[in-house]
Amino acid sequence: MNTASSMGDHATIGRYETFSYLPPLNREEILEQILYILDNGWNASLEHEHPDRAFEYYWPMWKMPFFGEQDPNVILTEIESCRRSYPDHHVRLVGYDTYAQSKGHSFLVHRAR
Repeated sequence: MNTASSMGDHATIGRYETFSYLPPLNREEILEQILYILDNGWNASLEHEHPDRAFEYYWPMWKMPFFGEQDPNVILTEIESCRRSYPDHHVRLVGYDTYAQSKGHSFLVHRAR
């Protein structure tokens, strides 16, 4: 009986949040998550970091947070720009809840190879 997991070895593969156990999200799925962030009234921002330093608490921010941005396509365009500028970095989308002053949502939109 084969007991190997199709998800890979969770003990040795770096996991960054709940979504990292799923297959990579496609453009439409990322768009749905952006809409979730915007629908909650949160401000989106992008962070990036080299995989060697990805488990450090602070990641560099890509530009400024998208304060008040309501067009998800603008955020998708910035995700693509960040991916192109830092192809060897992980890129994380964050939804910042200004009321609770914390991250309301956070997940990788690009995993460096």
